[in-house]
Amino acid sequence: MSNSNLKHTSKTVTEGHERAPHRAFLRAMGLNDKDINQPFIGVASTWNEATPCNITLHDQACAIKKSIASNGGTPREFVTISVSDGIAMGHEGMKASLISREIISDSVELMMRAHCYDAWVGIAGCDKSLPGMMMAMARLNLPSIFLYGGTIMPGKYKGRDLTIVDVYEAVGEHSVGKISDQELHDIECSACPGAGSCGGQFTANTMACVAEAIGMALPGSSSYPAEDKEREIVHKLIGEKILYLLKEGIRPRDIMTKKAFENAARIVAATGGSTNAVLHLPAMAYEAGIKFTLEDLDKIFQETPYFVDLKPGGKYVAYDVHRVGGIPVILKQLLDVGLLHGDCLTVTGKTHLENLKEVKLLLDQDVILPASKPLSKTGGVKILKGNLAPDGAVIKVAGLKKLTHKGPAKIFNSEQACFEAIINKEIKAKDVVVIRYEGPKGGPGMREMLSVTAALYGQGLGTECALITDGRFSGGTRGLMIGHVAPEAYVGGPIALIENGDVIEINAEQGLIHVELSEQELKQRKNKWQSPKPNYDSGVLAKYAKLVGSAKDGAITNYSLVENKEIIKVG
Repeated sequence: MSNSNLKHTSKTVTEGHERAPHRAFLRAMGLNDKDINQPFIGVASTWNEATPCNITLHDQACAIKKSIASNGGTPREFVTISVSDGIAMGHEGMKASLISREIISDSVELMMRAHCYDAWVGIAGCDKSLPGMMMAMARLNLPSIFLYGGTIMPGKYKGRDLTIVDVYEAVGEHSVGKISDQELHDIECSACPGAGSCGGQFTANTMACVAEAIGMALPGSSSYPAEDKEREIVHKLIGEKILYLLKEGIRPRDIMTKKAFENAARIVAATGGSTNAVLHLPAMAYEAGIKFTLEDLDKIFQETPYFVDLKPGGKYVAYDVHRVGGIPVILKQLLDVGLLHGDCLTVTGKTHLENLKEVKLLLDQDVILPASKPLSKTGGVKILKGNLAPDGAVIKVAGLKKLTHKGPAKIFNSEQACFEAIINKEIKAKDVVVIRYEGPKGGPGMREMLSVTAALYGQGLGTECALITDGRFSGGTRGLMIGHVAPEAYVGGPIALIENGDVIEINAEQGLIHVELSEQELKQRKNKWQSPKPNYDSGVLAKYAKLVGSAKDGAITNYSLVENKEIIKVG
């Protein structure tokens, strides 16, 4: 049966005598009359040779294209950028990371609009590429399916599983003589055995969980390792389902509802997920026309148990989740205790309740615990507020035993300056390390600081001192590390006003972050404060600094809304 009636958008460029030149271009690429008369299905990926997260994505795209063709669609592959957070970490390159999320969503939007594809599949691997793809899906609102490129297998060293975070922490251990040059080299050579995204519940795996919870990924598709041959099952099914969604007229905004975002926040909490989800979920919701705030997130985090024992706070890696049944098992646990909206639609065309009907929790494992017997009664991420962060800040508390700290501020106006101080052993127990002017505008780009936090942890200071910043952390960060402090220093937030020696108190149990200064003193300092010159006066970083909004709203870029101080639309 012909699918020509499904060319809702592509007929713009393929039908009528006046489109003969357009068809000529298509024929030059090997398409025939049959191909041209079928719906055009975009297959977008972030394939590149910059990171192991993305190295398999072209091959996966080819497998999906084959399935699309066999189901009566004409696949059209294209790629967009993806920054390797790992390789960009610890230097100026990290300023490109969060900005890449916007460029991914913008460039996919441009390709889809320009070429009038009817539906599309988005495949992504490294951290910002996952929300970037899903933001484009919400924005375009064309039938879409998301596929995570897959996790890396764990490395092995002296009988224990390794992730990339072990290498970063080994740098700190090496700096204080805890391990030798040879041990550092051996850990480096053992941590990453092949293709795939970083193996703990860091940002990529957190957002992969989100993709299934929000309903934009096929059930079980997000836990397969990148190099698992059984992924072929998923590739085949995606080719079938994308044509099904097109026939049924099921679009992302039918799936990405307010309740779906609540489901997504639940799985972040239950798995001790990355603090970056606190940026990405409001940004994705914005693209779907939905208001989803820090307050919404905090409420969900406080009433959701943390019951999946994953690194960096726990014992296991993402492959272990796959081994015991995958992400559907986590969702079923949430459903069984009344914390998942089971009536939410998914890309299967069915609800979560229908998808999860036969899913069971394996009893002879301790990766995914019963939600009724969790590791903690509240989620693995916490929102903090106080006179140092009136608009909020975020900390990952999963696996963290010490939740309070009080000590003198030690101020750094850049990540580099702080890292040098750590390597030179200038940070002491009880210090509150402050890294500022690294926010969305100030950096610009809100750098992740895994090099800094892992070095502190490697030196044994991960829970003996605290760190606060208007920048971000990797999902692999652990310890008393508070990020996303808003308002940021560059716009005159209180973090810009504190001085060396000011006493800062953190209470993650109560959700408080406070500097022992009176309101009058803060006001006097604000009157003397001067905004620094921007770090870049041209190019994409300068453009981003002018357009980006606050971390509290997801660091989205929309010039007119930012200018009017109306960052989030009401859906």
